[in-house]
Amino acid sequence: MRLIDHERHARAMDLRTIPVHLGLGSSAKPVEGFAWDPEVLHAYSAAVAADGAEGRMVMIFDGEGPGEHWESHPAGDELVVCLSGSVTITRDVDGVRDQVRLGPGEATVNPAGVWHAVDMEGPSSVLAITATLGTDHRPRTGARPEDAS
Repeated sequence: MRLIDHERHARAMDLRTIPVHLGLGSSAKPVEGFAWDPEVLHAYSAAVAADGAEGRMVMIFDGEGPGEHWESHPAGDELVVCLSGSVTITRDVDGVRDQVRLGPGEATVNPAGVWHAVDMEGPSSVLAITATLGTDHRPRTGARPEDAS
């Protein structure tokens, strides 16, 4: 995993495979070799640590069906935009649930620190702009995110 300076990355990129890190000073750096692997996530966190709570990851996710995990972003809000299909975001605040259903072009904000899960009804695609510092994931096995720890 490495961050690429935009001067050396003058080509189109697919945000499904090469996310972009938005950092301090309005910087935007493609993240080459990113993967949802503990070692890569650790390397990414170390590479962007200086951006602190201001750093953001921009990525597109494709899928369908229920999400496999709860997640929370304590360092900041997350913007989720439905690009295609239909997506339901379920939030859990102290055991109280709310849901937001999104169609193409619609968006919602997951507030900092709020546990949420994403379900895609049929083939769907979402764009996420996420505060990555301290992000936590828990399996979606318990009735509440706290039950999965």
